[in-house]
Amino acid sequence: MPISKKPRSKPVAKTSPKASAPVALPDRRAMESFLAAISRRRGDDATAKAQDVMYEAWERNTSRSRIALARKALSISPLCADAYVLLAEEAQSIEEARDLYAKGVEAGELALGPQGFEEYAGHFWGFLETRPYMRARAGLADTFVQLGNIEGALAHYRDMLELNPNDNQGIRYVLAGCLLRQDNYSALKELLAAHEDGSAFWLYTRALVAFRESDEQAATLVKNAWAANQHVPAILAGATPAVGSDDGYITMGGPDEASYYVTECGAAWHRTPGAVAWLTTLAATLPPKRRTRATMH
Repeated sequence: MPISKKPRSKPVAKTSPKASAPVALPDRRAMESFLAAISRRRGDDATAKAQDVMYEAWERNTSRSRIALARKALSISPLCADAYVLLAEEAQSIEEARDLYAKGVEAGELALGPQGFEEYAGHFWGFLETRPYMRARAGLADTFVQLGNIEGALAHYRDMLELNPNDNQGIRYVLAGCLLRQDNYSALKELLAAHEDGSAFWLYTRALVAFRESDEQAATLVKNAWAANQHVPAILAGATPAVGSDDGYITMGGPDEASYYVTECGAAWHRTPGAVAWLTTLAATLPPKRRTRATMH
């Protein structure tokens, strides 16, 4: 799934009758500092120092302190893409966020240089040096989607998958959502075939494509999707209300995962005549299954 922008805290189970405050979880971006300490490969010392400031910024819990550190990082090096990413996350409008993300992409490109793109091509995200750029580019594409510039977003998502076929950021999911918005099922089928994925998002989308094409495997795909998440049909049909995530984490197999899928792809199901009724009818014949709960962000 697409990565949460600000997974700052997560509630924990109470161990006593007394009320307990949520325990703040470290921003995973801050945790990259440990990897950076082990293997530092940056050639630009100023950019490396600015990035260290950003690792500190990701650990802060208040907007004021995070913004102050991001600005400090930019004063050290204007090529610190993560500083623009943080400022974009704190922006007051989607347009402002778009412009800041764009500056982050530009800074990331300059920091990596032609040599970096050549060296890391096909393995982006596997190297810490590439992550600020990839975060900025994902953020920029997301603002394009929110502003209705789907073609612009598609260009970024496709390029990012070429840079990082392993897709650690979950770009394939938002790309699939964009293709569904366009009813571009030809490109969607190519994307689905390019990634082996057992997530509810992928399996339910494959089922929709199969239904549209009267594929005899459609019913089997629904069974597989149902095994991954049983909440999608009811939420899609409106029989069960959607459930959001308050902490930036999604429960695999949970109603929040199903709600995310319906938000991204539900319109395509409703635009396909008979699809929702077919899915809910078939799902009603399937027995509930017990599974281990796990979370992702």
